[in-house]
Amino acid sequence: MRGSIMQFIEALKLRSKLFFLLLLITFGLITVSVMGTSYVNAMKRNIDALYFGSLVPVTELNEILQKYNNGLADTLYKASRNEISTPTTLFTMQEAMYEINKKWSSYLSHFKTEEEMEYVEYTNNEIKATNLYFKEIFLALKNGQDITKLSINTLEKRVENIQNVLQKLISYEVNVANYERKRFLKSYHNILLQLGMIIAAVIIGVVGVLIYVFKTIQRDQSKLEIAAKKLKQANKKLEHASYTDSLTGLHNRRYFNFIYDREIKRAKRSKSYITFMMIDIDFFKQYNDTYGHIEGDYALKSVAKVLKDTLKRPSDYVFRLGGEEFGVLMSDTDESSSAKLARDICDAVRSRELKHEKSTVNEFVTISIGVVCCIADEALDEEVLISRADEMLYEAKESGRDRYIITSNVSSAATKTLGSDELHAS
Repeated sequence: MRGSIMQFIEALKLRSKLFFLLLLITFGLITVSVMGTSYVNAMKRNIDALYFGSLVPVTELNEILQKYNNGLADTLYKASRNEISTPTTLFTMQEAMYEINKKWSSYLSHFKTEEEMEYVEYTNNEIKATNLYFKEIFLALKNGQDITKLSINTLEKRVENIQNVLQKLISYEVNVANYERKRFLKSYHNILLQLGMIIAAVIIGVVGVLIYVFKTIQRDQSKLEIAAKKLKQANKKLEHASYTDSLTGLHNRRYFNFIYDREIKRAKRSKSYITFMMIDIDFFKQYNDTYGHIEGDYALKSVAKVLKDTLKRPSDYVFRLGGEEFGVLMSDTDESSSAKLARDICDAVRSRELKHEKSTVNEFVTISIGVVCCIADEALDEEVLISRADEMLYEAKESGRDRYIITSNVSSAATKTLGSDELHAS
């Protein structure tokens, strides 16, 4: 490590040569900037108008159209025919209205001409009126009103109206893009020629000096690259070590503290499932006292291997939280799948057949798991998720160990406890 730093410091002696090169390039760039600023600005405006006048806004407007048709209208059609449940209807409508507002806000943030703003404001008012219409339906459904009484004729008129408004705006965006493209192409060649002449003059002035400077630093370049590479490798090793448990190779408690908050926030944004498991090796102290710490370490590594082999998705995070305690954090896994994974983990640990004479549960090493699985929302308390998992782990131990207990309730003490035939991983 010290040798790499010394090489890096030695390579920094090149700074005087590089500083001279920097001055030369800076002078050339300032010259180009002063003489070509007006041309570059003109090109930027043309490119900006061309790009934002076509691809991005049209894509966003089409996505808004799709949400009105598929996310809202189609959902209400199905709901009126009792093809989907009210909770599904409410969830789909809420998601669609959120995406519409998000895409429309993004569209409004793009560059707009004064001529375009008049129709954009009109469209904005139509979108607000249409969203208010769907919001009233949403609230009515939420309050338990009968969806079958919804006027399909009114719904179709609303959707058709907003579709026509948005289609006109899309057509306008395409026409603006075509106009800007023609104007851009007309001025492009003249701008390119003038800038080319300026850049060529500057390049001719600096090429000779650049050749000399690069020849002088070529001898030291390899040393600098080697030093930087070794330093990067050392930093990678340090970073990996700081987030990894040295015994099991799992993520450590420090990485858990970092990743836990990030994954909870991500799940809240997408309102997806989040699962946390608290895992403890049954009677591990007695195991250490009986077989010694070397065998105890082997047992910890065996449990860690089971967790690694069972949980392979990039979104599955496995941690050694301390001692014989492990943690698992998963997203996008519903309660049924979480329960199956917990059962598989219990089975896999037991099937390794690590002898445990002092266990009153099984002749082999077993584990107990407390599982919490719920849909994350803004009301979810991160600390409660951990404490509920700990409560489930305690209950699994009190119920006889070598099992898991799962709950989806993170707001009260009520717990969903599986039957004895489901609790035992056998």
